[in-house]
Amino acid sequence: MPVDQKLTDRMRRALVAHTGISEMFMMGGVCFFQNGNMLCGARRDKDGQSRFMFRIGKSAEAQALKNPFAEPVIHGARRLGGFVRVDADACDADDLQRLLLLCIENASALPPKPGKGVS
Repeated sequence: MPVDQKLTDRMRRALVAHTGISEMFMMGGVCFFQNGNMLCGARRDKDGQSRFMFRIGKSAEAQALKNPFAEPVIHGARRLGGFVRVDADACDADDLQRLLLLCIENASALPPKPGKGVS
């Protein structure tokens, strides 16, 4: 499955002001980390649709799902608690920043993971 370079670059630009950001190819796309903790991802799914994935944490999941375009992440047959995804076309710059702030808040509450995506 090819990486959606345009979507990946959009996520990079949205994260440029934050420190401790690194990235790694995984889950069929590019995932972004802060201090080794996963924040989000960008990928093109098998159906051809480009989507963002956000690790917002279980405490913010209900809030994030109020966005009419957000839906839970299903990986295989399992729902990943604390993760939502949004079609890239439905995610404007303001939505992207709001969801990224939830990701940053979640990751900031976790201890750093040296060697896990930390550059």
